[in-house]
Order: sequence, then structure tokens, then C-alpha cells
Amino acid sequence: MTTHILIIAHAPLASALRACVGHVFADRMDTVVALDVQASDTIDAVLQQARQLRQGMDAKDVLVLTDVMGATPCNVARQLTQGTSDLVVCGVNLPMLWRAVAYQHETLPAMAQKAVEGGQQSVMMAP
Repeated sequence: MTTHILIIAHAPLASALRACVGHVFADRMDTVVALDVQASDTIDAVLQQARQLRQGMDAKDVLVLTDVMGATPCNVARQLTQGTSDLVVCGVNLPMLWRAVAYQHETLPAMAQKAVEGGQQSVMMAP
């Protein structure tokens, strides 16, 4: 079974990143879900939305990508995955997401590692 991806980020980043998946991986759009966190949202409300999205995902394992460590999306992701085999990676960027999608066939830890490497390797000064 393919590992799914849940992006939880400050609005409108999660939806924008998910839309970008379609540019390269149009056939995988059904395995990537986005949750945009609005400035007015409470942690409890976002956690409830995240739980509903996670329950609706037809996947044993989910990689949760968030934007900023310690911010509401990350805190929600950490609570959501507590006691599960799902993993959280913070600092999502487009190369990280594309790498994660490209390696969905791998185990969840391997996929997460590839995503982190892709995200890190893409941050550089342009020549």
C-alpha cells in the first residue's frame, strides 16, 4: 500500500503545495491531502480537522509535513501522530514534497529520510 502524505501548514501554503504536486505527479493527487491552518483557528479545531482527514485516508502509514517547527501546524501534527506509526517532518518546501511523493513506494522511514534530504539539498544560494 502506498504511503500517503498530509500537509498541515499556515494558509494557503498547504493547499498551494498540494496543487504543485499536480504539476509533476498528477496521478498521485489522491494520496496527498492538505490542511490549511487559518490565523483564527484554535489548536483544538485544527486537531479535529486533522483527525477527520487522517481517518479518511486509505493508508496504513502517513507522512505529515508541516511548515514551521513549534507553530500550530507542527503542534497539531505531533498530537495527531502520537501513539501511531505516522511520522512528522517540519520545514516543508516544494522539493521536499516532490521527493516524498517520488518515494511513496518506500517504507515510511525511508520516504521521510528522502524527503528531508530533498528539502535540505534544495536550499542554496543561486549562482
